[in-house]
Amino acid sequence: VQLQAFGGGLVLPGGFRRLSCAASGRTFSMGWYRQAPGKQRELVATLTRAGNINYADSVKGRFTISRDIRANTVYLQMNSLEPEDTAVYYCTVLTWNMNRYWGQGTLVTVSS
Repeated sequence: VQLQAFGGGLVLPGGFRRLSCAASGRTFSMGWYRQAPGKQRELVATLTRAGNINYADSVKGRFTISRDIRANTVYLQMNSLEPEDTAVYYCTVLTWNMNRYWGQGTLVTVSS
Protein backbone atom coordinates (compact mmCIF):
# COMPACT_ATOMS: atom_id res chain seq x y z
CA VAL A 1 0.00 0.00 0.00
CA GLN A 2 1.35 3.41 -0.96
CA LEU A 3 0.19 6.62 0.65
CA GLN A 4 0.46 10.20 -0.53
CA ALA A 5 -0.40 12.97 1.91
CA PHE A 6 -0.94 16.60 1.01
CA GLY A 7 -1.99 19.82 2.67
CA GLY A 8 0.62 20.82 5.20
CA GLY A 9 1.87 24.36 5.57
CA LEU A 10 1.97 27.46 7.74
CA VAL A 11 -1.28 28.50 9.38
CA LEU A 12 -2.16 31.37 11.68
CA PRO A 13 -3.55 30.52 15.14
CA GLY A 14 -7.30 30.15 14.86
CA GLY A 15 -7.01 29.24 11.21
CA PHE A 16 -7.86 26.07 9.35
CA ARG A 17 -6.21 23.55 7.12
CA ARG A 18 -7.29 20.44 5.25
CA LEU A 19 -5.06 17.43 4.85
CA SER A 20 -5.69 14.67 2.36
CA CYS A 21 -4.15 11.27 1.82
CA ALA A 22 -4.74 8.83 -1.02
CA ALA A 23 -4.06 5.11 -0.61
CA SER A 24 -3.23 2.74 -3.43
CA GLY A 25 -4.81 -0.40 -1.97
CA ARG A 26 -7.89 -1.61 -0.17
CA THR A 27 -7.95 -0.65 3.49
CA PHE A 28 -9.81 -1.51 6.68
CA SER A 29 -9.22 1.86 8.31
CA MET A 30 -7.50 5.12 7.48
CA GLY A 31 -6.39 7.88 9.76
CA TRP A 32 -3.91 10.42 10.97
CA TYR A 33 -1.23 10.53 13.63
CA ARG A 34 1.06 13.42 14.43
CA GLN A 35 4.45 13.96 15.98
CA ALA A 36 5.40 17.27 17.52
CA PRO A 37 9.05 18.22 18.05
CA GLY A 38 10.50 16.29 20.97
CA LYS A 39 7.33 14.25 21.47
CA GLN A 40 6.11 10.79 20.60
CA ARG A 41 3.83 10.13 17.70
CA GLU A 42 0.21 10.26 18.79
CA LEU A 43 -3.19 9.41 17.38
CA VAL A 44 -5.21 12.26 15.89
CA ALA A 45 -8.16 10.52 14.29
CA THR A 46 -9.08 7.25 12.61
CA LEU A 47 -11.99 6.13 10.49
CA THR A 48 -12.90 2.56 9.63
CA ARG A 49 -14.55 1.45 6.43
CA ALA A 50 -17.71 0.82 8.47
CA GLY A 51 -17.71 4.46 9.55
CA ASN A 52 -16.43 4.13 13.11
CA ILE A 53 -14.49 7.23 14.13
CA ASN A 54 -12.02 7.81 16.92
CA TYR A 55 -10.56 11.22 17.85
CA ALA A 56 -7.89 12.26 20.28
CA ASP A 57 -9.41 14.30 23.09
CA SER A 58 -7.20 17.25 22.19
CA VAL A 59 -8.79 17.63 18.73
CA LYS A 60 -12.43 16.75 19.43
CA GLY A 61 -14.74 19.49 18.24
CA ARG A 62 -12.03 21.09 16.12
CA PHE A 63 -10.92 18.38 13.69
CA THR A 64 -13.08 16.27 11.41
CA ILE A 65 -11.99 13.12 9.63
CA SER A 66 -13.79 11.96 6.54
CA ARG A 67 -13.30 9.53 3.72
CA ASP A 68 -14.02 9.14 0.04
CA ILE A 69 -14.28 5.39 -0.34
CA ARG A 70 -14.34 5.45 -4.15
CA ALA A 71 -11.16 7.54 -4.27
CA ASN A 72 -9.67 5.64 -1.30
CA THR A 73 -8.79 9.00 0.19
CA VAL A 74 -8.98 10.22 3.76
CA TYR A 75 -9.27 13.87 4.75
CA LEU A 76 -8.59 15.76 7.95
CA GLN A 77 -10.31 19.10 8.29
CA MET A 78 -8.54 21.04 11.02
CA ASN A 79 -10.26 24.14 12.39
CA SER A 80 -9.41 26.51 15.23
CA LEU A 81 -5.78 25.52 14.98
CA GLU A 82 -3.53 26.20 17.93
CA PRO A 83 0.25 26.42 18.18
CA GLU A 84 0.09 23.10 20.06
CA ASP A 85 -1.17 21.48 16.86
CA THR A 86 2.17 22.12 15.20
CA ALA A 87 3.51 18.74 14.15
CA VAL A 88 4.32 16.44 11.31
CA TYR A 89 1.05 14.74 10.40
CA TYR A 90 1.25 11.17 9.17
CA CYS A 91 -1.38 9.39 7.19
CA THR A 92 -1.77 5.75 8.15
CA VAL A 93 -3.85 2.82 6.98
CA LEU A 94 -4.64 -0.58 8.38
CA THR A 95 -5.29 -3.30 5.84
CA TRP A 96 -7.78 -6.12 6.25
CA ASN A 97 -5.00 -8.45 7.35
CA MET A 98 -4.01 -5.89 10.00
CA ASN A 99 -0.84 -4.60 8.40
CA ARG A 100 -0.16 -0.92 9.07
CA TYR A 101 1.37 1.44 6.54
CA TRP A 102 2.57 5.02 6.99
CA GLY A 103 2.78 7.96 4.63
CA GLN A 104 5.75 10.28 4.43
CA GLY A 105 4.32 12.96 6.72
CA THR A 106 3.32 16.53 6.06
CA LEU A 107 4.33 19.42 8.32
CA VAL A 108 1.69 21.71 9.77
CA THR A 109 3.02 24.79 11.53
CA VAL A 110 0.64 26.98 13.50
CA SER A 111 2.28 30.27 14.20
CA SER A 112 1.76 34.00 13.91
